[in-house]
Amino acid sequence: MDKQIQYLQTCLPAAEKAGWTYDMSTEMILAQGALESGWGTSHLATEHRNFFGIMAYGATNGYWHGERATVKGMYGTHYFRHYGGAEFSFLDFARLIKTGYHRAWSFSRQPEAYAKEIAYSPYISELNGDNRKAYRRNLLAIHEKIVALKDMYEWVRGNAA
Repeated sequence: MDKQIQYLQTCLPAAEKAGWTYDMSTEMILAQGALESGWGTSHLATEHRNFFGIMAYGATNGYWHGERATVKGMYGTHYFRHYGGAEFSFLDFARLIKTGYHRAWSFSRQPEAYAKEIAYSPYISELNGDNRKAYRRNLLAIHEKIVALKDMYEWVRGNAA
């Protein structure tokens, strides 16, 4: 639970900004980041502030300036985006979902529909061993956990003031 609270404390402001900027559910953004990064503990998240496993392809933008991390794994060598901070990772993710996965984006406030849409979209790569059913199921379970943790965190934060 400590890593989950730490993730929320670290990433909530970035997720709120990304949600506001790209009209997406903050909780869904947090859930997908938690799923992709092991609650912010993955090598990509801790060393490269890439909480979503976004590959280093495509044009640079206001959040990603072309820096990349090289990761060698059992499926070969892959290049992932390196960000200057968590906020850039969250904003770039929300931008990517809105522009590249518009149908999923349109469901971001409907957890069941979003999870199904993103899990069965090209965002998930079965070539890298991803399991679409498990991804969908795990994303929904983490979303529920995020909602509960966020409510508790905001209650504690509000009562501490």
